[in-house]
Amino acid sequence: MAGLTTHVLDTTSGRPAAGVEIELFEFTPAGRSFIARAKTNADGRTDAPLIPAAQARMGTFELVFHIGAYFAAKGVAPPPFLDLVPIRFGIADPAAHYHVPLVATPWSYSTYRGS
Repeated sequence: MAGLTTHVLDTTSGRPAAGVEIELFEFTPAGRSFIARAKTNADGRTDAPLIPAAQARMGTFELVFHIGAYFAAKGVAPPPFLDLVPIRFGIADPAAHYHVPLVATPWSYSTYRGS
């Protein structure tokens, strides 16, 4: 399976993070261009790949996770320490599956290339 998927885990609750807005951008010589917007479902995943296999291509991309709004809705007092979390990454092999998860608390995050 090729394409790009993601999910968000809230490690303060030990649960998937539902309702996180995610934006996807691509970087080209012309600049940064918007590709897609989605929200995570109850499983912390988007309902569809952010880049479907048929549209996968080499390039530099950025996922922007609106994690501050998610934690504010959970009652974490403003202003959030983390607000927008950008993750810039490259796709070198369009035939491969790229999975970029976000593991977050209101004060920290990590990511990795998942499977």
